[in-house]
Amino acid sequence: MITSKTIQTPKGAVEYLEGGSGPDLVFLHGAGGITADSPFLAALAAKYHLYAPFLPGYGESEDNPDIRDMLDVTLHTYDVLAALGLHKPILVGHSLGGMIAAEMAAVAPNDIDRLCLIAAAGLWIDSHPVPDLFSLLPRELPAVLFHDPVAGAATMTRNVNMQDPAFLIPFLVRNARQLGMAGKLLFPIPERGLKDRIHRIKARTVLVWGDSDRMVPAPYAQAFKAAINGAELVSVPEAGHMVIVEQTAAVMAAIGRLG
Repeated sequence: MITSKTIQTPKGAVEYLEGGSGPDLVFLHGAGGITADSPFLAALAAKYHLYAPFLPGYGESEDNPDIRDMLDVTLHTYDVLAALGLHKPILVGHSLGGMIAAEMAAVAPNDIDRLCLIAAAGLWIDSHPVPDLFSLLPRELPAVLFHDPVAGAATMTRNVNMQDPAFLIPFLVRNARQLGMAGKLLFPIPERGLKDRIHRIKARTVLVWGDSDRMVPAPYAQAFKAAINGAELVSVPEAGHMVIVEQTAAVMAAIGRLG
């Protein structure tokens, strides 16, 4: 069972989801956030003692104007780990969460020894620009995020019409709050100097990428692999940026390589 809890950090209250038993694992979510009923979180909690903190501005986590840039978010997330009493958990991050996880492993390389980056943001390749997430309309997101846009749209909306105000209005309100935080890291491009620090990562690292990722395409997987010493790349067929949704079992198997 996954339950919602709250802890206090120097930058305010943080909501987190916790469940399962086994080795400690921290999951850092992407720009779209996460929910307690996520099948991916359930899969993680079936094998690990899962902690999934919400970024500032997501869920019930307080937003804080003092969290302004990548370093602030990185140190804040270390404060979250300290408040949870965790020491060297397996660190898993998806998309924006992968960007934060990579920064954590680069800034304090002796504090993270097992790292899984899933379709991580954080690098920039001029010849393969990342789509501007902030300019996309809700109806445009499935084609960018999923290998199968039709199934992806059904997953996003829980089979409600994306133009239905019952879906659209809450979605836009929630996104406005969440993307205010994400924009500090991803807008106008998701490049905050990671390329100059990534060589510091010492953690055993597994990279997981969907073959059909249109948000952070395959060349970024190769760039992360080349930059992190000893990194292993797991390419997942029939999966896009939301590989954690479309191919959960394959992602779990990849994380399992970390022990």
